[in-house]
Amino acid sequence: MFVDKAKIYVKGGDGGDGLVAFRREKYVPEGGPAGGDGGDGGDVIFRVDEGLRTLVDFRYQKHFKAQRGEKGRNKSQHGANADDMIVRVPPGTVVINDDTQEIIADLTRHGQQVIVAKGGRGGRGNTRFATPNNPAPEIAENGEEGVERWVVLELKVMADVGLVGFPSVGKSTLLSVVSGAKPKIGAYHFTTLTPNLGVVDVGDGRSFVMADLPGLIEGAHEGVGLGHEFLRHVERTRIIVHVVDMAATEGRDPFEDWVKINDELKLYNAKLEERPQIVAANKMDMPDAEEQLAEFKRRLAEIGKELDIYPISALSRTGVQELLYKVADKLETIPDMPMVEELVELSERKVYRLETEEDEDFTIRRENDVFVVDSPSIEKLIKRTNFSTHESVMRFARILRKKGVDQALRERGAKDGQTIRIGDFEFEFVEQE
Repeated sequence: MFVDKAKIYVKGGDGGDGLVAFRREKYVPEGGPAGGDGGDGGDVIFRVDEGLRTLVDFRYQKHFKAQRGEKGRNKSQHGANADDMIVRVPPGTVVINDDTQEIIADLTRHGQQVIVAKGGRGGRGNTRFATPNNPAPEIAENGEEGVERWVVLELKVMADVGLVGFPSVGKSTLLSVVSGAKPKIGAYHFTTLTPNLGVVDVGDGRSFVMADLPGLIEGAHEGVGLGHEFLRHVERTRIIVHVVDMAATEGRDPFEDWVKINDELKLYNAKLEERPQIVAANKMDMPDAEEQLAEFKRRLAEIGKELDIYPISALSRTGVQELLYKVADKLETIPDMPMVEELVELSERKVYRLETEEDEDFTIRRENDVFVVDSPSIEKLIKRTNFSTHESVMRFARILRKKGVDQALRERGAKDGQTIRIGDFEFEFVEQE
């Protein structure tokens, strides 16, 4: 089973809560605060494992949640940080944020890893809030929530050679005779619905991975037919072997087939036009194939295009060995590296925007008699505030006053006793006398 796309949910572990505690030891007068910080939540990390070839595991498990950090301990001891959750993915996996459609990571090398959902920081214990004016605070923070999101995983086949061409031109037959792969073969369109991989032994000690990619039709770059399901895999291949039905058994012109396929590749990704290409003129054992091949070469010369053309018959295996030798020779001249454009784009932009400074601004709007305060930083502060203690509530109120929220509410007409909503919480506006 080949699965090349999956949508999963990931969530970093929540941070552990800080602790309110005091030292109570026999010979330590006025021991003071001793509540430790909570531990950090675990990250969800994707790591490349070259032993994997498909995303089939994500069909059965779609939720990945890292553990939360331990709560703070007494005697000023820090709660334990949670272990990271390591999720293994095959090489060639592209991770996309489902909400923004931004590429988070492009994972190609064995051992390469990326943090997909960062764990929350642990809350501070009351030891952190001790000051000369308040040497015994009863304030502790809740742990920060871990990042959660839906991500889409797309697998682009990591193969040295990709077989491209119209449906039913003999790509699957060629792969079956040069490797141990057993693709389904039939004389009808779109027999190959997912890529088939095969290891090809050239016979002189050299070998390479060949992929039989789904048949292509006009409009594929716009998603027509198997469209993007096919084209995303071509980006990974180092060499394109373009299989052409030189006997025109489907009634199409071989040269026009070659032109249309190359147009689709270019429209999908302009750099694919520069990818090394070898033409496998297939079905040469059929009538009229020799005449069609001569015409193909003539029209190719008219447009000034020089290509390596190998007449073959995948069915009778005529000319196949010479084609394999040529492919192996050309692979030796091409660096073994993934040709993926997303890597360049990623290096030019900052992916992890969570590390930037928090936005301290806030806006106030009115919904009937309720004043709504919109501010990501204040909503985050609410989640970290433990409202079960009076001191924590007063600290929260002081922070809002310092930010200017109280004064802004008065200017908008807030009166004593009116409801103020911040995030999921509602408060009563109280004017101090």
